[in-house]
Amino acid sequence: MIDLIGKVVLITGGSRGIGAATAHLLAQAGADIAITYQKNRKAAERVKRDVESLGPECLVIRADASKQRDVKRAVKNVADHFGSIDILVNNAGVWTHGAIGKMTEKVWDETLDTNLKGTFLFCNEVVSYMKKQRGGRIINIASTAGQRGEAFHSHYAASKGGMIAFTKSIGAELAPFRVYANCIAPGWVDTDMSANSLRLPARFRDIIKTIPNGRVAGPEDIAGAVLYLASAYASHLVGSTISINGGGVMVG
Repeated sequence: MIDLIGKVVLITGGSRGIGAATAHLLAQAGADIAITYQKNRKAAERVKRDVESLGPECLVIRADASKQRDVKRAVKNVADHFGSIDILVNNAGVWTHGAIGKMTEKVWDETLDTNLKGTFLFCNEVVSYMKKQRGGRIINIASTAGQRGEAFHSHYAASKGGMIAFTKSIGAELAPFRVYANCIAPGWVDTDMSANSLRLPARFRDIIKTIPNGRVAGPEDIAGAVLYLASAYASHLVGSTISINGGGVMVG
């Protein structure tokens, strides 16, 4: 059993989906949890109750990942409250449709600001704490879209491809401080974000045909990989990307 007792985990976008499942699993391993949310306070409070029913403490903070002032305040609140930040999970993200030639600058900017800039902002604030304590984990939730591209979602693919490259870069930069940065690239995951596609029977059948494992991942499948990367077992992974897609996208 992986033991995270005494560790503090900050999960962005932790009120639902992958973020909520990660909060639950890492709390099961004994970690105290802080989650950020942007809109749904009730959902965030449900995650808090779930985590605290397991024993650890859970801090809930409203923050827009694309706004530097929100990020600075959130990170400071977590560090002041718990005394440290040992694990950062950059999970906050948006996925919208955007055909090239018709996509607006606003749609492009919203996606890049939340997914990529938000990851940078949280990493930029957290790293000083991790360097000071001579250790930490940064786990960025990217996507297979960032590895192979995704038609009609080029803005999303660009943000996730940037996240993968960013993780490689800071992974090399931070490893000497025993701060290990790695990525997870999920394929299809059954969350609110993908519900519109997965709830359409014909679309769902088409998706399943592309997955050799024969099913769409649940949030807990991604949370399991986060738990591994947060543990001592992953102490020689630097700038890596773990692809979790049931065999639908195989990259070297």
